[in-house]
Amino acid sequence: MVARDVMDSRFHLLHPRDTLSRAVEMFQTASREEKRKIFGLMVVDDEDRLVGMISMYDILLFLQPKHVRIWSEMEEPDLDQLFTELLERAKGIEAGDIMTTEVVTISPDTHLLAVADIMLKKHVRRLPVTENGRIIGIVYISSLFHHMLSGFLPSQGQTPW
Repeated sequence: MVARDVMDSRFHLLHPRDTLSRAVEMFQTASREEKRKIFGLMVVDDEDRLVGMISMYDILLFLQPKHVRIWSEMEEPDLDQLFTELLERAKGIEAGDIMTTEVVTISPDTHLLAVADIMLKKHVRRLPVTENGRIIGIVYISSLFHHMLSGFLPSQGQTPW
């Protein structure tokens, strides 16, 4: 049981100069094409080298106002107006400005126990799979979970998903 057994060889990429608007659009496109929610994308440079990862969490964290903790002390803040202003300011922000640049990768032959260990210790939900410096896939924690724990199911040899 190695990464190759659970990796998804269909993946979606962003460029560091893509805006957050484009990133959100790619999350929607990827989710629609994959027929499941995609929460993170790999970011590659002009030579298709992995330079970072960006997640929906990264974008939400960026959009969160710095003074959110004092809203309860403010007199009726116009949250809709504030949200509109935040979105407007974020339109020009590029993926490269907020992406995670210290990306952990795995090889296609990394054992699934090692993959799980990396994901748990590093608190990551997805790991790019690289071979000879090229991205060949991505392992999602949900795929890893379902594959590894299918042993709990009746021994029909197949998983229901």
